[in-house]
Amino acid sequence: MSKHPSYWKKAKIMLAKKDKVMKKLINNYKDGALITRNDVFFSLCKSITGQQISVAAANSVFKKFLKKAKKINPVNVSKLSLSQLKSCGLSRQKALGIKELSIKFVKKEFDPKLINKMSDEDAIIYLSNLRQIGRWSAEMILLFTYNRSNIWPLQDIGLLRAISNNYKKKYYPPKSFLNKLYKKFTPYCSVATWYLWRSIDDEPIQY
Repeated sequence: MSKHPSYWKKAKIMLAKKDKVMKKLINNYKDGALITRNDVFFSLCKSITGQQISVAAANSVFKKFLKKAKKINPVNVSKLSLSQLKSCGLSRQKALGIKELSIKFVKKEFDPKLINKMSDEDAIIYLSNLRQIGRWSAEMILLFTYNRSNIWPLQDIGLLRAISNNYKKKYYPPKSFLNKLYKKFTPYCSVATWYLWRSIDDEPIQY
C-alpha cells in the first residue's frame, strides 16, 4: 500500500470550507486516507467478487479465492478452472469474468497503463469493456487503484445512504441535490466520497 494522494490535504481544506457536513466528517475521522495497492488485476478481481453482495460475504469469498490461487496474479488465476473458482463461492458469471480477465492480462489484450493517459470517462468506458466490469466497478478502480481525485460513484448504495443520513435527505436522494454536491465538491469528489463512506463504516473500504 502506498501513502495517501498528494491532493489529500488540499482537498480536506477546500471541502471543509465549502460544506459544513464535510467539515464535521473530516474532524470526526482524522485517521486514514485513500490509498492504493497499485495492483489493477488484484483490484479488478476484488471488485468483481464484491458485486451485489455484502462486504462480509465478499471478504469471505475473497479469502477462499486467495487461498485457492495462492497469490492473486494473472498467471496463477488463469490456471484455475471455472469449477475451482466457483468452489470459492463465486457465481458462474463472476467466475467467468475473473477467468476471462486473467487470460486478457496474460495475453496482454488489456493494458492498464493506457488508463493513466485517459480522462475519467474514457477510462470508465475502457474498463467497462471487460466482462463483469460495469460503471460502478470501473469507478472503484479509478478511485482505489488510480486514486483519481474526482470520482462520484452514484451507483454506490453506501454513498447514497451516507448522503441521505448526513444531509437529512430521503433515500434515494434527489438527483438535483446529488448534482449540487458534485459541483460543490469538484475537483475532490473522491475525497468527499471517502469521508461519506467512513460515516457509515468504521473500516475504510479498500479494493
